[in-house]
Amino acid sequence: MPQLPCSNFSKITDTIPTLLSVPAGIGCSIGGYAGDAIPSARLLAAASGCLITHPNVMNGGSLYWRDPRIQYVEGYAMDRFAVGDFLLRPVRQQKVGLLLDAGLESELRQRHLQVADGCRATLGLSIGPVITTTVPLEIRLHNGSSGASWGYLENVDVLLRAGERLKQSGATSIAVVTRFPDQLNSESLEQYRKGQGVDDFAGAEAVISHLLVKNLSIPCAHAPAMYPLPIDFDLDPRAAGEEIGYTFLPSVLVGLSQAPDLVRRMDADDCPGSNSSSLLKVEQLGAVVVPEGALGSETVLACLERRVPLIVVLNPGVLEVTTEAFGLNEDAQEKMGLQVLHARNYPEAAGYLLALREGIAIDSLQRPLQGISEVN
Repeated sequence: MPQLPCSNFSKITDTIPTLLSVPAGIGCSIGGYAGDAIPSARLLAAASGCLITHPNVMNGGSLYWRDPRIQYVEGYAMDRFAVGDFLLRPVRQQKVGLLLDAGLESELRQRHLQVADGCRATLGLSIGPVITTTVPLEIRLHNGSSGASWGYLENVDVLLRAGERLKQSGATSIAVVTRFPDQLNSESLEQYRKGQGVDDFAGAEAVISHLLVKNLSIPCAHAPAMYPLPIDFDLDPRAAGEEIGYTFLPSVLVGLSQAPDLVRRMDADDCPGSNSSSLLKVEQLGAVVVPEGALGSETVLACLERRVPLIVVLNPGVLEVTTEAFGLNEDAQEKMGLQVLHARNYPEAAGYLLALREGIAIDSLQRPLQGISEVN
């Protein structure tokens, strides 16, 4: 596929490649709803010049935002990038294969096919082929003891076979649409629409995309299918993005259309057209931005091990895996050679990124300013 020249990475000081993680299904105040983290992602992309983030941040149902400074990377792939197994190769265009669950009713199936045709005709996306699974995937939804959502599907092998067929048929990324249970009388759904709950679908969605990326090593993202909900006259604005269309597919197709290739490090030398300047590596990371209570992910732990500066943002969710839980007080940070910065919000995090990008010492911006210390 056509590759995108990575002029952003021509000089190490031109950008500060940054990971932004807002885990799915944990009810974060920002990023726990329908694409409501997109404004924060745009701000951090402007501050860093290169932002790597995942579908939970960028998917807004029918709403989306394309920015050449933002790399759309599925959560499992982001973990593998942070560990060092995957490199990212920005491209001009992906051919997005569409994987449909056989459990979709005729009308729902047709709505999603019409979205795909609409994105081809209106946005110029390359979409196809389309494959339907041989039997319904049968999604099951659950909530853990922490309050976070998760789930599974009964027919994993059916999903993976359909994904393999799409890849063999020329798809370079995959949008998967599965039939999710309708929850018209669900108390948790009612709370979510009022801005007080956790997205019951997000955990299961993550499982589905993780399975495909782990098996195929190409960009994948998920859109749940269900019938439209009755109108709610007291809807929280953060949930409104899910109410304005028949499907959640448009933002997924847009995100995948220019998602970077996933290049295994062991295969990088043999990858056609690749060179050191066209591949984004974890060694180039300048920062990772994550909610205060969500520090337990593989991405964050791998970045801490590499001494990547960590910007912890006050963005409440149901998890409480905090710096205190890790024992990362100032003495521990100094002993381990870590830089952990606490931001009250994403605009403050963007300020930290700009300081790191410009090489401005953070303590020089804070008051009181301590005197320089002398080593005896």
